[in-house]
Amino acid sequence: MSLTLGHDVLSVTLTLLLLAMSVASWSVIVYKTWLLRRVHADLAMAKAAFWQAPDFPQALVVLAGLDRQRVLLPLAQAYQQLMPGTLGGQGDRAAQRTRVLRDALHQVLHRLQTGQVLLASVGATAPFVGLLGTVWGIYLALAGMAVATQLTMERVAGPVGEALIMTAAGLAVALPAVLAFNVMGRVINRVEQELEGFAYDLRSL
Repeated sequence: MSLTLGHDVLSVTLTLLLLAMSVASWSVIVYKTWLLRRVHADLAMAKAAFWQAPDFPQALVVLAGLDRQRVLLPLAQAYQQLMPGTLGGQGDRAAQRTRVLRDALHQVLHRLQTGQVLLASVGATAPFVGLLGTVWGIYLALAGMAVATQLTMERVAGPVGEALIMTAAGLAVALPAVLAFNVMGRVINRVEQELEGFAYDLRSL
C-alpha cells in the first residue's frame, strides 16, 4: 500500500491484520490437512487389525502401532477404565462403559476440531476487514482530491485502485478459510461416525 494508503496508520493496521489472518488460516489448513490425511489412512487398517487380534491386550498393542494420531487408542483404553470403589464405579457396568467411552470420544473429537473455529472466524470477518480498508482508502482518496489543485485521471484512479485492492485482499484471505472449513468439516464428520461406531462396538464387546 503505497501513496495515500501506505502512510496511514489504520490502513497499515488493516493490511497487517489481513496478513496475520492469512498466515494463521494457512497454518491451520496445512496442519489439519496433514492430520486428517493420516487419520483417514490409519482408521480402516487400525480398526481391522484391532478386531483381528486374539485378545484385548494384544489388540491394544496392535492399535498402538497403527493408530499414529491416537484417535482409536483412547477409546480402547477407556474401555478398561472402570473405577471400582468410587462413585463413578457404581451402577450398571454398561452405563459406566458408556460414560467413559463418551468422554474419550469427546476428547478425540475436540482435538480433531481444533482450528475449525479459527477458519470460520477468518472466513466470516476477513471480507469485512478488507471492505473497511476499502472504505477508508476511498475516503482518504476523496479527501486528497478535495485539496488538490489539479485533478487528472491518474491522480484519481491510483488511490481508488489501491483502496479497492483491500476488498480483493479480504476475499483472498476468506475464500481458502471457508473452503477448508467446509471440506474439513465433512471429513471430521465422517471420522466421527467411524469413531462412534467403534465406541458402540466396544461397548457391546
